[in-house]
Amino acid sequence: MSTSVTDLDASQLSDAIHARQVSCTDVMQAYLARIDKLNPTYNAIVNLAPADTLLAQARQCDEALARGQSRGWLHGIPQAIKDTGNAIGFPSTLGSRVMAGNLPQADSIMAERMKAAGCIVIGKTNMPELGLGSHTFNTLFGATPNAWDTAVSAGGSSGGAAVALAQRLLPVADGSDFMGSLRNPAGWNHIFGMRPSQGRVPYGPGADVWVDQLGTEGPMARSVRDLARLLATQSGHDARQPLSINGKLDVSCIRYTPEALQGLRVGWLGDLDGHLAIESGILDVCEDALRAMQNAGAKVEATQLGYDTQALWDCWLVWRRALIGPKAAALLPLTSDKEQLKPEAMWEYENSLKLSYMDFQKASQQRTAFYHHLLKLFEHCDVLALPVAQVWPFPVEQRWPQQIGERVMDTYHRWMECTIYATLAGLPAISLPAGFHPQQPWPMGIQLIGKPQGDVALLQVAASYEAVRQDWLQRRPA
Repeated sequence: MSTSVTDLDASQLSDAIHARQVSCTDVMQAYLARIDKLNPTYNAIVNLAPADTLLAQARQCDEALARGQSRGWLHGIPQAIKDTGNAIGFPSTLGSRVMAGNLPQADSIMAERMKAAGCIVIGKTNMPELGLGSHTFNTLFGATPNAWDTAVSAGGSSGGAAVALAQRLLPVADGSDFMGSLRNPAGWNHIFGMRPSQGRVPYGPGADVWVDQLGTEGPMARSVRDLARLLATQSGHDARQPLSINGKLDVSCIRYTPEALQGLRVGWLGDLDGHLAIESGILDVCEDALRAMQNAGAKVEATQLGYDTQALWDCWLVWRRALIGPKAAALLPLTSDKEQLKPEAMWEYENSLKLSYMDFQKASQQRTAFYHHLLKLFEHCDVLALPVAQVWPFPVEQRWPQQIGERVMDTYHRWMECTIYATLAGLPAISLPAGFHPQQPWPMGIQLIGKPQGDVALLQVAASYEAVRQDWLQRRPA
């Protein structure tokens, strides 16, 4: 092929493999060579399997195709699973030294489905310890820097996946999202990331299938077509997750043309009337993206959230502590030295001990009221828009932003407050590349929040946005 194999997105690569224009072995060799060249700098993929093992699997895929057998659209395509997900043969470390030797006995539901579609798991992608904080660093593997500037953060917690995509170490990738973990790193690396509707992608199986529903797995990609196809692969009910949504996601109706932007009602929330501290230039970049949509026929209007934002933040703190605290507690018996656990994890754990059932029930009622409020807001809007992050990528050695402008950040995650609204309401949200810093090569994204279970409609908006900004979206890091 005249185009380098690693320049192709997953759909293009799939077409080339199935047309026998390139072999699965050639694909694996090309990706392993690129990983060997760039991963020492970017540290995006961890626990990489031996090359001879992976090449043997690729040859088996070639032999199957020679017999006319294809497992699916991901047949023979390399994939690294975010280190939150289980994949047989690879440790699930969660970026923690305490979990370094944790070898799962079964695949996660998502990995199971991606393997069934034909992918070859080559390793895991790096993440912050226990997924806490939107900055990918840990004491087990080290930091993953930004694909566009190695001096600054890649975001997180799906930072390894985002950088692997942007630097063409993977053709498509999975991630997970609790507080923007699919959205923030996508925005900071000039790719697409999507948090699906709550229950769209069955998570786990895990220790709790009833309450622990704020986190979800989902897709990241360099093209909306890949994003949609991977989400369709990941989605659908699984009996091991009783609250998962019935039915596979049909993305065949999506059209990769601008028409869907015509008449689209976009509610621009901005900085929530000054509630969100946001660094200079971010709102401007997001508004540039909205103008591109407007020029294609969308109706963009400044919109007020119309809800008590401090009450929502308090609600968020309760839910986060209630869900993170027990996970941190489960790790404490595994080590005699609490210093081995991330301080942020211990902070969540210690604060969780102060919660009562009444606190949690009140926070659940607050979530419910907010969800019903958004239903009324969606009577006047098709999507809601917010920045995907409140700061530009910060120095990679910095733990987290301590201050935005004159406003001091009172927690390690306050600078990501803009991501909690989709999470609390269980709504689909997608991160679209919006633009770049005026003086630095740092990307920024804009997130669009869709209606309940409106994943396909949101993907259609993204596909139309991609169509109107195609040339600009082709920009890639050095």
